[in-house]
Amino acid sequence: MKKLERMLNLVTAMLATERPLSRQELRYRVGAGAYSDNDESFRRTFERDKEELRSMGLPLSLEPVPGTDPPVDGYRIRPGDYETDLPSLTPDELAALHLASNLVRLRDAPRSDPFWRLGGILQVDSPDVGAVAEVPAGEAVRQLMTATAERRIVTFEYNGRNRTVEPHSLVFTRGRWYLAGHDQGPAGSRQFRVDRIDGSVVAGEADGFARPGDPVEVNVQPAWRYGEDQLLLARLLVHERHVPWMVDFLGEEAVLDRMEEGSVIVGESVRNRAAFRSFVLTFLDGVEILGPEELRSDMVQWLEALR
Repeated sequence: MKKLERMLNLVTAMLATERPLSRQELRYRVGAGAYSDNDESFRRTFERDKEELRSMGLPLSLEPVPGTDPPVDGYRIRPGDYETDLPSLTPDELAALHLASNLVRLRDAPRSDPFWRLGGILQVDSPDVGAVAEVPAGEAVRQLMTATAERRIVTFEYNGRNRTVEPHSLVFTRGRWYLAGHDQGPAGSRQFRVDRIDGSVVAGEADGFARPGDPVEVNVQPAWRYGEDQLLLARLLVHERHVPWMVDFLGEEAVLDRMEEGSVIVGESVRNRAAFRSFVLTFLDGVEILGPEELRSDMVQWLEALR
């Protein structure tokens, strides 16, 4: 992460400047701690970063820093060296998008995909920079990406029904793609798991709808946190073997108490008892519902009904 942040700040600095910046100026602008205090270590790391950015296709310009005698090499990235059909982005946005396009790969994405061209001068036969992650992306994902960016109404089949949706956001989280938007049918605001879309996605004309000021965002809250049931605040005793996963999933703020033997007590909001019951049962005897009594009784009654 430190390297990614350092390179992101380095690209941003070279994009935001109106004149070439020396190596030392960039060292200062990237921020304290990004590079070693040792001058030789800094020089070697900077040279590696510079070459890696060039191998990604970033159009780094090497120019003399104005007013230096003897001349000092300076570096900058001219936004005009990018493809002319790219959207107007701030230096921060352009830097983040370029690094993301190189360090995270859309699986099976063709070289003609716009994300491959963010470097402007990227050559097809250039060696790839090793991606830190590969994200699955089929034809439906690419159609929805375009539709979301260009405000195209999409139609597809989902859960046995034909849907006509104004796409507001497309998010990859927890190993899956989710689409959120306005369903023109009776559903209104809605989100969809893309891998559950049946058949193909058909997109309409560009600018087919006006994006609202408060677009529908993908909600990745666990299913038991929203529903029609009365809100209950559950307390769970979690065995130590499940603690790392549980804390990572619910967040450190969910931990109410830590036991000496390594187990923890966590608190969780419940609005869908059936979904919550299924969640707890995945841990078998590794999780116990401590309260409230209403949730404990609900679990006991459900288990007894299975006998």
